[in-house]
Amino acid sequence: MAPIKDRYLVAVVPPAPFFEQAQELKEYFRERYHSKASLNSPSHITLHMPFEWRADREENLINSLQQFSSPLIPLKVIFNNFSCFEPRVIFIDVIENKKLNDLQYQLRQFCKKELGLFNADYKDLPFHPHLTLAFRDLKKSEFLKAWEEFKEKKFEGEFRLDRICLLKHDGQRWDVLRKFALDSTPSV
Repeated sequence: MAPIKDRYLVAVVPPAPFFEQAQELKEYFRERYHSKASLNSPSHITLHMPFEWRADREENLINSLQQFSSPLIPLKVIFNNFSCFEPRVIFIDVIENKKLNDLQYQLRQFCKKELGLFNADYKDLPFHPHLTLAFRDLKKSEFLKAWEEFKEKKFEGEFRLDRICLLKHDGQRWDVLRKFALDSTPSV
């Protein structure tokens, strides 16, 4: 019998008030534009796309991600309005950030070498950090209306990224399973 596998992803979950603001916008998209798929996960910036991992080895995964994150230095993330991937995705955009790009690249390399995960390149698209508000169930006609509403709207703010999160899928939605502090080495 094959071992049971669960689905995971690694992400940045923004702190308050940005988390709550993004969740409210996702609710707005559900009510106004009938797009609710983004509500199946907490607002997040994906660092490693979903992957399968043996359920009986979950503690190994957690320990490995703890080892990866603890020596890393916190960095700044800056939101800059709204953007889209036509014809279905609308999101809160994140300003290009070399340190965030480096973090994502390091995580992807770590997951390949240490965990044997080779699915981190989604259709060879470059890393584009963002908080998704509406996506796969947003009809194209609704996308056009929503994008017309949001393309000139402002959304600004910044936060200190000092932890990454492991999310786990429960069969219906994604939930934060564990948070890993960056720079968690004790002070001398």
